[in-house]
Amino acid sequence: MTDQIAAGPLTTESGAPVADNQNSQVAGVGGPVLIQDQLLIEKLAHFNRERIPERVVHARGAGAYGTFTVTADVTRYTKAKFLSEIGKETETFLRFSTVAGNLGAADAVRDPRGFALKFYTEEGNYDLVGNNTPVFFIKDAIKFPDFIHTQKRDPYTGSQEADNVWDFWGLSPESTHQVTWLFGDRGIPASYRHLNGYGSHTFQWTNEAGEAFWVKYHFKTDQGIKNLTSEEAAVLAGQDPDSHQRDLRVAIENGDFPSWTVQVQIMPAADAATYRFNPFDLTKVWPHADYPPIEIGKLELNRNPRNIFAEVEQSIFSPHHFVPGIGPSPDKMLQGRLFAYGDAHRYRVGVNADQLPVNRPHATEANSHGRDGLGYDGRHGGARNYEPNSFGGPAQTDQPLWQSTAVSGSTGDHAAPAHAEDDDFVQAGNLYRLMSEGERERLIQNLAGFIAQVSRDEIAERAIENFRKADDDYGKRLQAAVQALRG
Repeated sequence: MTDQIAAGPLTTESGAPVADNQNSQVAGVGGPVLIQDQLLIEKLAHFNRERIPERVVHARGAGAYGTFTVTADVTRYTKAKFLSEIGKETETFLRFSTVAGNLGAADAVRDPRGFALKFYTEEGNYDLVGNNTPVFFIKDAIKFPDFIHTQKRDPYTGSQEADNVWDFWGLSPESTHQVTWLFGDRGIPASYRHLNGYGSHTFQWTNEAGEAFWVKYHFKTDQGIKNLTSEEAAVLAGQDPDSHQRDLRVAIENGDFPSWTVQVQIMPAADAATYRFNPFDLTKVWPHADYPPIEIGKLELNRNPRNIFAEVEQSIFSPHHFVPGIGPSPDKMLQGRLFAYGDAHRYRVGVNADQLPVNRPHATEANSHGRDGLGYDGRHGGARNYEPNSFGGPAQTDQPLWQSTAVSGSTGDHAAPAHAEDDDFVQAGNLYRLMSEGERERLIQNLAGFIAQVSRDEIAERAIENFRKADDDYGKRLQAAVQALRG
C-alpha cells in the first residue's frame, strides 16, 4: 500500500503555502523568469540533488523488512541476546543486490547476488553482509579494487571487457572456485526469493563462559532453488529489467511471504589450526561432512519498504556492526571489509547515515559521543560529548563483544597460512565433479561463450589452464568448446 500526503495546502519545504505550482514568476507576460521565485528555485535545486552517489558495487538492489525467529538453543555457543531462547523474534531488514551492475542495470544477469541482513537487536544492530554464494573470487581485500575494476567499465571503451575479466581471473587462480559457481546453473537466480544466502566469511561466536567458536551462516530458501538459463535471462532482462525487484514486492504485497531456514556450521576454536583447509579463506567452504549445518532459525520477509530511496538506497550495512557474543575472524577479506563498508557509507550517505530510520537501532537507542556533520539532527541536545566525564554521560562497559585472538610473529605483507589440503583448485574440482552431466554441459557453454570473446590467445589459454588444474575433464571440455567458438 502506498501512503498519501495529508490533505491541505501544498507548501514549500519551509512550510509556506504555494499559490501557483503550474507557472513560474516572470517579469511581465512573456518576460524572463525572476530569481525571486522561491518555489521554482527550491524545486530545481532539490531536484538536482535528489540522487546520492550510487554504490560502487551492489548498486542495483531491492529490500524488505522481516522477522528472524530462533528455533534451536544455541546458548552453549553464543551469548548474543537475540539468539538467547527458542521462539524469540527479531525485526530484520534484508537487501538483495547484484554486484557489478549500475543502479539502472537489469536484474536477470549472471552476477553474484548480495544478501545483506540487518538484525535490529536489543543490544544494537547486527549486520551480516554476505552473498548468494558461500565463497568469493579473492581471499585478500588488497586485491578487491583491482578485481572490481575488471568487472566494471573499461576506462577506454566504456564497456565491460572480456580481456580484463579473464586476464585478472587467469592471473588470480584462487578465483577458480567462485567462477565455477558463477557460470554454473546458480549464476542467474530466477528471483530473489529463489536463492540461498550465505554469510560467506567465517565469524566468531562467544558464549557466557568466554569459549570461542568459529561459525559460518547459511540461509536456505524455503521456496526452493530456481534459476534461469542464459537464454531465458537474456529475454527477461530485455522484457522486464526490474524482474527481481518486482517479484519480491508483489509476493509480499500478496501475502506470499518468502522465508529461509537459517543454519550454521560451528567449528570449535581449537580445530582451526589443524583443519585441512584454512578456515578463514573466503575462497573455500567447510565441507558439510566435516561440520554439518545446524538449523537455528527462520527468516521471513513480510513488509515492503514505503519509500525505496529512503529505505533501500540509503540503507547501509557494515560487517563491523557486531553485538556481544559475535565478532570477526582473521579472514583477510573480512578484515578489509570491516573498514571499507563503513567508510563507503560515510562518503555516500553521510557521516550520520547510521541515524536514518532504516539504519538506526529499532530495539534500543544509540548512545554515542558522535556529534555534528551533515545530517546531524541535534538528538544529543546539550549533553557533553566526551568520555569519561563527571556529568552522568554514557561510559564504557569493560565487556568486549568478542574474544581476542592470539597472534605471533613479525608484522609484514604475509600470505595467509596454508593448511594440509589448501590449493586454489581442489574445491573447484570437487564442485565440478558434484554436478550432473547436464549441469557440466551448461557450465562449459556459459564459460566458453565468455572466454571466446577474449582477444589475446595467451589470456584465454591461461584462464582455461586454471580449470584444467581443477579437473582434467573440465579443462579439456572447456578448451574444445572455446576452440569451436573461436574457429
